[in-house]
Order: sequence, then structure tokens, then C-alpha cells
Amino acid sequence: MTQAEREELNRWLDAIYEKALEMGLDPFPVHFEVVPDHVIYELGAYGLPARFSHWTFGRDYHRMKTSYEYNLTRIYEIIFNTDPSQAFLLDSNSMLSHKLVAAHCYGHSDFFKNNTYFQHTDRSMIERARLHAERIRKYQMEHGPEVVERFLDAAMSIQEHLDPAKMSRPNAQPVAEPKENEQPPRGPYDDIWYVVEEKPAPPAREQRFPPEPEKDLLLFLRDYARDLEPWQRDCLEILRDEMLYFLPQMRTKIMNEGWASYWHEKILESLPLTSEEHLEFRRMHSAVLSPGGSVHLNPYYVGYQIFKDIERRWNGEPDPDGEPEEDWLGNTIERPTGQGRERIFQSRLEDDDQSFLGKYLTAGLCKRMDLFTYKMEEINGEMVWVVQETDWRKVRDALVAQMTNLGAPYVTVEDGDFEHRGELLLRHHYDGRPLDFDYTARTLRNLAYIWGRPVHVDTVSNDEPVRISCDGENITQTGT
Repeated sequence: MTQAEREELNRWLDAIYEKALEMGLDPFPVHFEVVPDHVIYELGAYGLPARFSHWTFGRDYHRMKTSYEYNLTRIYEIIFNTDPSQAFLLDSNSMLSHKLVAAHCYGHSDFFKNNTYFQHTDRSMIERARLHAERIRKYQMEHGPEVVERFLDAAMSIQEHLDPAKMSRPNAQPVAEPKENEQPPRGPYDDIWYVVEEKPAPPAREQRFPPEPEKDLLLFLRDYARDLEPWQRDCLEILRDEMLYFLPQMRTKIMNEGWASYWHEKILESLPLTSEEHLEFRRMHSAVLSPGGSVHLNPYYVGYQIFKDIERRWNGEPDPDGEPEEDWLGNTIERPTGQGRERIFQSRLEDDDQSFLGKYLTAGLCKRMDLFTYKMEEINGEMVWVVQETDWRKVRDALVAQMTNLGAPYVTVEDGDFEHRGELLLRHHYDGRPLDFDYTARTLRNLAYIWGRPVHVDTVSNDEPVRISCDGENITQTGT
């Protein structure tokens, strides 16, 4: 990019920022950098600049690079939830692409700043991630890169299993194992009291450990795995800290991309573009909002369509296809008029993807977006995807259910001293979707590696309660 092009881009960035404020957005200031494609791949793969190294990030880097080079996907920008927001533009894009992307980024930054699920995120996480990476490099030098990576492999296999309601706390002391025939400490006069009145000690009261089922598996392991070294506990804390930063983005992917797409369209339409630029803008806008494949949702497309539909409904306009509009209970309801823009700002403030789809996905939207559920079936000796449900209520409910616990199985720690042997008992809260046995087996081996003792999980298979156990290597399945 030449100096003249940089100056032109800066003028457009200022104009777009002013236009965003004029339209009611309230973003953080955004710092833009124009970078080559390999930097965009790296930022997308790692999730944060200067994050710790792991082989999975390298794998994701090459996937993104290959997909881009074969023109399967197009990368326009990367933006981070910081204050000020940090955004990166691809240097090979056109000036109009930069304008669209800048408007898109201001939509993201407004969402980061105002959505309720982002309010407790660390806006300085980029610097913290750099410090995390330095600590992990230190551990690799002290203990060997293979040892540290093996532990990170195990920890990252359960990284979605945390509780955002629990803020981090100082490292707790791991529960000590009772020694054989250990007696409680006695004072200097205890013998006298025993002579006067010998009474048997009351039986130890059974205590549950943990007192209540624990959802935050990362935090529980950090605090109570008996054999972990301090550096391993720190790695669990680092991973949990960074996952808490990513969690709101995972919970609001459809909303966040839909919000940014809605506003980049509004802002670009208001700019003084030439007819050629308007044509190119519409082409790029259509590419961003393509519906996607038959079995994959494009979050940009779905989020954008729902926000547009909310605005239409709360402005009192009828459904284009004449479809009835119902609430959660199936009651047809009337909408106020002239409150469309107010309503989308309210949704941006208070919803995540699960509530967003549950409240605003209508029969008309499902029809226009051709949404359905599907399943794998064997037909003529081949396994193929087939349509399962087209009823909009069932489609809506299936989408909402898939987003429970970010789509990961809901698992809690039930007993950290199972059968008084220090083993770990987990419970899978079965919701009709069974665990994948091979994936579960690999995860249990990782858990046993971290816990240092056998691990069990109670679940349901073929409508029967089962217990899957791992002693570190061998996997067994028994009825419960």
C-alpha cells in the first residue's frame, strides 16, 4: 500500500467512524493495521496475537491458508475484543473492501462494548496472552517441550468445560490423602481426659466432595488434582483464563456477525460511492451473506436476516410470505409500530445466540432461509444425509438445543474421591444426544493423565444407564 493509499484509507476510516456514531453505534475506538495474508492466517489460527504455541494452531493455520489459496473462503478482517479494539485488514484487498471491512469492524466493536455477555471480559487480554506465552516458554525450557505439550494436549481436550459464573480464585490446596492409621494430633493433657472418661470417638461424618456438582472441570482439576506440579496448575489457569475471554464470542457468533453485517450495509449505503463501487459493494455483501451449504449455517447470513426481520416486525410490517408470527407458547401476537431500530439495539444488549434464536426465529424466517434438521441414514448401502424435520418450531428448538453449553456435552464432577480411592466420577447430563464413544475414550485418557487416578463418567447409551471408565489406558463400559 502506497503512502497516498494509506492517507485515503485514513480519511475513509474517520468518515466511517463518524457515520457509525451518527447512526447510534457506540464502539470502542478501533486501531487498524494493514497486514499481509500470512499474518491474518496466524491471527485467525491462534485467536490472539503472541499467544502460546501449540501444534493445533499450526494445523488451523495451514487449513485456513489452503482454503484461501483454493478460493474456498475469503478472509477480510480480524478484530479483537479490546479497548481500543485491534483490527487487521488484508493488504491485498481493494479500497472498497477496506471500507466495508472497517464498517463491519465498528459493528463488532459496538457489540463487544455493549452486549451483556462481554461485560466481564478482560479488555487487555492481548497483553496477558503475551505474558502467558512467556510463562509457557519458560516451562518448556525447564521441563522439555514434549512434556509441556503433552500436558497442554490433555488440558485443551476439556477446555470448553468451564463455568463463566465462577471467576478465578487463588490456587486451592489439593486434598491430601489420609495416611494409614493416622490419628488426630493430641495436646499435652489428652491422656488425663482419656483416663477420666473414655468415650469412643464419634464416627466421621460422610462429606460430599465436591459439596455440589461442579461444572467447571478446569478449575476443579487445577485446585484438587493431587499430583500436579505448580507449572501444570498454572497451565490450567492460563488455559481457563483465555477460554473465559473467548467464551462470549462463542456464545454470540451468530448475533455478532449478523450485527456487524447489518451495520456495514447501512454505513456503506450512506457513503458517497460511485456506481461502480456500489456494484462491487453489493457483490461483496452478497458473498459475505451467502446462505452456506446444505448442512452448514452461515452465521453472517442467519444473524443478518434475523436482525432485519426484527426491525421489520417491530416496525409493524407484515410477514412477506403471510406466515403467522408466534411467541414461545405459539400465541399470535401483535407488534408495536415504529420501534424496529430500538428493538434490535435491545437485542444486541441482552441476548446471546440461544435466546436470540429462541425469541426471534419465526416460521417465515425458517421458510425464507430454507432451514431444516437432518440426520445420517443408510440408503442403498450408503450413508447419506437426509432431511429429518422442516417444521419451524422443531427446527428452532433443535438449533437452540445445539447451543446449550456451546454444543459440548454437559458434564459435571459428582465425586472427587469416588469409592474412597481418590478416583474421579463425572456425570453426563443426558439430553437425548449420546456421547461419541471414541471421543469420550480419548478424553477420559486425558483426564486420567491430569487427575493421576482412574476416571469414570455416568451416561446413557441405547436408553440404558452406563458407566465408562478409564484407568489411564484401558477403557471399560459397565451398567450402573
